[in-house]
Amino acid sequence: MLGIALRAILPTDQISPESTDVIKLATGLMATLTALVLGLMISSANTARNAVQNAYTTSLANVAMLDRHLAEYGAGTRTARALLRDALVRKFQAVWPTENFGPQEPSDGSALSAVESMEHELLKLTPATDAQKWLLSQALQATSSLGQFRWIVIHEESGPALPVPFLVGLVFWGTAIFISFGLLTKPNVTVLVSLFIAALSVSSAIFLILELGNPFGGQMQISSTPAHAMLNALAN
Repeated sequence: MLGIALRAILPTDQISPESTDVIKLATGLMATLTALVLGLMISSANTARNAVQNAYTTSLANVAMLDRHLAEYGAGTRTARALLRDALVRKFQAVWPTENFGPQEPSDGSALSAVESMEHELLKLTPATDAQKWLLSQALQATSSLGQFRWIVIHEESGPALPVPFLVGLVFWGTAIFISFGLLTKPNVTVLVSLFIAALSVSSAIFLILELGNPFGGQMQISSTPAHAMLNALAN
């Protein structure tokens, strides 16, 4: 719309064939650069999201194995298993606040304390058989999965996936391109609809990058279904 408005007030010599040729060349350069950057950013954001999702599901699987090891160990692990479930519920409620993970726990950062308390409980155990020794060693190793999941979430929530200067640059390039489109054409309904659809497409690409860069939030957040399934498994 700004380009169309400028076309109406600019002197005729400013939009002569020679001038429009230069504008077309500059627009083509910016369009190529923008398309290349958007494509690379979408690919990079999608790869990073897949890596986070794989780490998330792997961590949940490891935690499920930790609970099984504790259950097989036998007597003395009930407190540790309760602390394990408490830590997970607190973290899940913080990540997915609208989901039902049971009674609301205070989100005061005590999830990490629960993990540390669980480790202390495990260190108090005195295995009597070789099987219990093996199960205890496996449980202590798997405890690190809780910390892994916690730091994955903290890292992904620590800031925007797309730096603000980079986002400003993308918006500036897109704005300049569409201004040039308005300068080069006479307005009519078909032109306005076409430019609107094109602008919506570019905006959608930027929106997709931002959404992919926020795995545990937004409209495309990672599903909580595996978390619910694991909590159900811990209850058995």
